[in-house]
Amino acid sequence: MKPTLLILAAGMGSRYGSLKQMDGLGPNGEAIIDYSIYDAVRAGFGKIVFVIRHSFAEPFKAHFKPEKFGGNVKFEFVYQELDYLPEGYTVPEGREKPWGTNHALMMAADVIHEPFAVINADDFYGKESYEVMAEYLKSIEGTKGKYCIIGYLLKNTLSDFGTVSRGVCKLDADHYLTGINERTSIGPVGDKIMYQDNGQQFEVDPDSFVSMNFWGFTPEYFDYSEELFKEFLDETAASKNLKAEYFIPYAIDKLVARKQASVKVLECGAKWFGVTYKEDRPFTVDKINKLIEAGVYPQKIWQKTL
Repeated sequence: MKPTLLILAAGMGSRYGSLKQMDGLGPNGEAIIDYSIYDAVRAGFGKIVFVIRHSFAEPFKAHFKPEKFGGNVKFEFVYQELDYLPEGYTVPEGREKPWGTNHALMMAADVIHEPFAVINADDFYGKESYEVMAEYLKSIEGTKGKYCIIGYLLKNTLSDFGTVSRGVCKLDADHYLTGINERTSIGPVGDKIMYQDNGQQFEVDPDSFVSMNFWGFTPEYFDYSEELFKEFLDETAASKNLKAEYFIPYAIDKLVARKQASVKVLECGAKWFGVTYKEDRPFTVDKINKLIEAGVYPQKIWQKTL
């Protein structure tokens, strides 16, 4: 069975200033998602699932039609909204912020029943990363609790135009996660890389492996996610934190600590880049053009048979 690619595309791109998931960065108006799907299909993925919002479903469905991609891949669309909560829970008064990446992932539980990878819609992960991920997912089919993540060095994932959030990985000698800490407002301060926590700044190693949200799971992860989301909701209700998000690293950190899962950190030669801010756009366009010039991608990707 071919693995599935789950694309988290429900974010509105508040720092970017527009719906960046659909921004045409390639020479023919290709978005980053187009290149992600192209890389995934040629690496052996058989289905693409989008997590979106109802408010922009129409342009997504108009752009991502099976015939555009040569009929080589199946598409599914699922939706993330603030009030999509487990039975017995309601949105706290005053809550406006979305629930985060692991909540988005949960929306696909009814349409994914095979090993799957998770990516952000606005991150360019590189051809080799999909090949490495597909190989690992095929190797864990039929197992439970053997997850993975593509690891990137923190220093190679920063933006020149503002701070970023990253899940900083802690590894054992065999490259398995022992924990992951979500760090926010990461950026250079002098000659150091710092993050913020409760208004204070702390240094972080620039050679740390970080999560760029490229994960690999088997389908029982949806069950774990449901139970951990209830824990998260109880915690945030107790603390009255209306801005806390249910990130994938939150769930992973608890599963690893409880020895319910192992997470292999996979390395590859791919280079990550993305468009966190509008100012990142020219750099991203230039990187795509250079990859086309190097022969990694054709000039018109969807005119090539995969």
